[in-house]
Amino acid sequence: MSWFARLRLVSVLLTLALTACGGDGGHGTPGSSGLGDPYFPKAGNGGYDVTHYALDLAYDPGTRHLTGTATLTARATQDLSAFNLDLRGLTVDRVTVEGDRARWHRTGDELTVRPPRGLAARDTFRVTVRYSGTPVTITDPDGSEEGWIPTVDGALALGEPIGSMTWFPGNHHPSDKASYAITVTVPEGLRAVSNGELTSERTEKGRTTFAWRAAEPMASYVATLAVGDYDIRRSTAAGVPAYTAVVPEEAEASAKVLARLPQVMEWAAYNFGPYPFSSTGAIVDGQGVSGYALETQNRPVFPGAPDIALLVHEIAHQWFGNSVTPRSWQDMWLNEGFATYAEWLWEEDQGGDTAQETFEALYDSEDADLWAFPPAEPTGPGHISDRPVYDRGAMVVHQIRRAVGDDTFYDLVQGWTADHRHGTADTAGFTAYVEEHAPDVDFGRVWADWLYGEGKPDRP
Repeated sequence: MSWFARLRLVSVLLTLALTACGGDGGHGTPGSSGLGDPYFPKAGNGGYDVTHYALDLAYDPGTRHLTGTATLTARATQDLSAFNLDLRGLTVDRVTVEGDRARWHRTGDELTVRPPRGLAARDTFRVTVRYSGTPVTITDPDGSEEGWIPTVDGALALGEPIGSMTWFPGNHHPSDKASYAITVTVPEGLRAVSNGELTSERTEKGRTTFAWRAAEPMASYVATLAVGDYDIRRSTAAGVPAYTAVVPEEAEASAKVLARLPQVMEWAAYNFGPYPFSSTGAIVDGQGVSGYALETQNRPVFPGAPDIALLVHEIAHQWFGNSVTPRSWQDMWLNEGFATYAEWLWEEDQGGDTAQETFEALYDSEDADLWAFPPAEPTGPGHISDRPVYDRGAMVVHQIRRAVGDDTFYDLVQGWTADHRHGTADTAGFTAYVEEHAPDVDFGRVWADWLYGEGKPDRP
């Protein structure tokens, strides 16, 4: 063998060795370890978009032990030598990319994966993570709890804003939405309820496996899993299957309001446009386990029997927040302002106070918290769910309605939900949309005083 042939052989062997050890051959650069969100800058990751999550989970409430295999299908948005997944706690046992073992390491909530070969921009790839352990509960900056919340006989997983990383690895930022297939095995006698439709249920050897499929895009913060003893009711509402799961102690108190789910769904579809998902329902847990309701996709979670206003609010979120999802956590008012205004509209349509009367009562109240900051500019991560985001956000929506009149207002709302269906949106995009579709109206004061203005605006 000539010296040149020997040199080429050595080069090939070195390349193969680097590949076997997870080297990238110099191809690509690492994706960022965060997306720079204004309030949660380390949430999410750069360099790829997830299109599908396949989660295969087993949970034992007695030991609070979770075992999981998460397979993510994603598309690279740049040449990648490495990429990150968000994961808090839990023990990672094995990581593969396209079926080949990959090197990985962890720093804080970041799981950094180095595939055996670099990924080219626009490549579709699968990463599989096997993991286990006791999931943790997160205390948010506002003092509320999220993540994996143990209950008397099971658990409840809630993800807003970053809690989903406590039970599966992923790209946990609302700007990256995906479809989901969630399979959960629990002790026989318990139920596991998640998003989308229940596609199968089987019991063997004292364990029951539930398979759920959410085909429409979903942000990870509205993914949920509820394990426990639930009374199940199946029906239809607004032409789609309805699946409700209620803990026995809340069944009687919840029955009257949940029976109105079809009415609420039809009312919301009439006002906001066609329902964006293939199923609906609710999860009602007991003991006030979370202390708050959450608009988890397809079936909102309630910490006890809801009243009709709360049901309307969370169902409205299926349009505002779940289908049209905030591009960053600074855009929360687009969720909460519209969902709160839905309560005002419902009250008006049911013969109660008009939206204008509700607006006036808020404006005349002595609650200084309402004017603490502009809806579009919360003062920090602990304030994205404060009253200005909800109530003053709804006041912005009402000011738009007053400016354009009812016919144009409902055209705007239904056009907005149709044009951004299953997508993401931000505040600048919304204001531009309103101005484009109502070109003869001057919204200068609405934006300057109500959306971005400091303090209490002058009476309109």
